[in-house]
Amino acid sequence: MGVKKLQMANTRPRLPEWFRVRLPSGELQEKFRETKDTVTDNMLHTVCQEARCPNIHECWAAKDATFMVAGQECTRGCRFCAVGTINRPPPLDENEPKNLADAIESMSLNHAVITVVNRDDLEDSGASHYRKCLEAVRGRTPEVTLELLCSDLAGDHDALTSLLDNLELEVFAHNVECVPRLDSIVRDPRASFDQSIGILKKAKELRPDILTKSSIMVGLGETDDEISKALTLLREAKVDLITIGQYLAPSPRHLRVDRFPEPKQYDYWTKEIEELGFLGWACGPLVRSSYKAGELLSKASARLRTDKE
Repeated sequence: MGVKKLQMANTRPRLPEWFRVRLPSGELQEKFRETKDTVTDNMLHTVCQEARCPNIHECWAAKDATFMVAGQECTRGCRFCAVGTINRPPPLDENEPKNLADAIESMSLNHAVITVVNRDDLEDSGASHYRKCLEAVRGRTPEVTLELLCSDLAGDHDALTSLLDNLELEVFAHNVECVPRLDSIVRDPRASFDQSIGILKKAKELRPDILTKSSIMVGLGETDDEISKALTLLREAKVDLITIGQYLAPSPRHLRVDRFPEPKQYDYWTKEIEELGFLGWACGPLVRSSYKAGELLSKASARLRTDKE
């Protein structure tokens, strides 16, 4: 009996029939192949590949890609995340800003997302390194729009100020990940919804010209009402862009999937998001925080221009 229960606990739940990936065709497929060939030929590494993102075809076809800097392991141990945990990471790579700029230039991207691991071992949580990476990319490819998917910087607003001061950046993103009640279950003890909201609020105060963005996973044990309340809190913090997508356990050691909301529920959340006044959103089972990031930015910018007119 005990063995049988253990096996059941380690069995990945069956995906619903409507949980499918649509592959691009025609011109979009050709653009995807161009990006893939560039990555392969130059031995580049992207989060898109390493995280086995289900949307890689769509994003690469749109010339969007996501890169992770500051190391391959994180100083935190969130129970949903596939990234490894380490207490004492190796020193930062001084060549990383140049290498990142080389990679983005060689891929001929339209939009690049730079995401990071938590670096609680550093005095500024890595803020100065993140800035160097972004400045290197901007200097090499000024036509590429940039999005920083940042850590919470351990709640250090001074580090955030030094990071964003006069930085050329289109989107500052930081994910709250889950509803507040689930913080202690889902996230590392050093992270919290309140701390994340604080970083998002401060970023908008410091740079009202930059769009702010966050993301929520569903299927972690939350209720629909809790999602609605979290969306309200994010909008009250003047977050501009939001994504909602299904959590999938990276391995049997991670948190189990609690539920698979049906597509009609995402339609409801989409309506709610629009009514709350977000400028851009992506909401669906396969959506990830960087899903069609360039398209979200483009649509949000268009809405801003229309509002000003």
